[in-house]
Amino acid sequence: MSALRLVLIGASGRMGQQIVRTLPEFPSVRLTGAVVSGRSSALGRDAGTFAGVSELGVVLRCELSSLLADVDLALDFSHPAAATDTLAACVAAGVPLLIGTTGLGSELEAALTAAGREIALLAAPNTSLGVTLLAELVQRAARALPPNYDIEIIESHHRGKRDAPSGTALALAEVAAEARGGYLSQQACFARPRTGPARETGQIGFAVVRGGDLIGEHQVLFLGEGERLQLAHSATDRAVFARGALSAAQWLARQPPGRYAMRDYLFSNSDL
Repeated sequence: MSALRLVLIGASGRMGQQIVRTLPEFPSVRLTGAVVSGRSSALGRDAGTFAGVSELGVVLRCELSSLLADVDLALDFSHPAAATDTLAACVAAGVPLLIGTTGLGSELEAALTAAGREIALLAAPNTSLGVTLLAELVQRAARALPPNYDIEIIESHHRGKRDAPSGTALALAEVAAEARGGYLSQQACFARPRTGPARETGQIGFAVVRGGDLIGEHQVLFLGEGERLQLAHSATDRAVFARGALSAAQWLARQPPGRYAMRDYLFSNSDL
């Protein structure tokens, strides 16, 4: 079986470089194109040497469409502002797309839905398999526990992360809100003033930590009278996200057009 041909978008970023460094663990995937911003100082460099590994013979370019002519899948870890153009280019070329970029706004939802009618599309704020399972456990706990169990989400990331709360924290809160028959927009509490009112029943609260080189930690608390349930995930190596993304991308390349999630991949061969 020939290797799947991959175009990596956002190849000069933290995750893009990690994908390149992790590729040797996936001999069935071959990097054939790598895209960076037109303003990037990495333009023209080899994707491998830029990521700190051996030369791959793949030059970092800023134009995506021409690289999609003869590939099997695209993997996007770039910037939310580029997502619309990336979707359009992949739909035009008929190339399956996995978007791991965080911070995608709700205004992109219509474009994602439309693209999912044309290509296999998976958009995930977190490609860790552990976080994917955490979301499933959070959903089950929120559905099983009475509504008087308060839900609080604490997330921690490195000092350079700009979106807060993280996309993963929001995704965990969304599954909890849906499990309780509501919408996160009606239940989210992003900040509490020092002298504000007491916590309202049904709120889902957030606490955000930014500092140092923390890769990613998420904790979901279910706080009842006399007990608490803690569900948590800690990433100690950014490679877990790269492995999850590459594994899911290989699976996605074999799927028919549609909107998919990481749980579809994780549970595709499971009875859970």
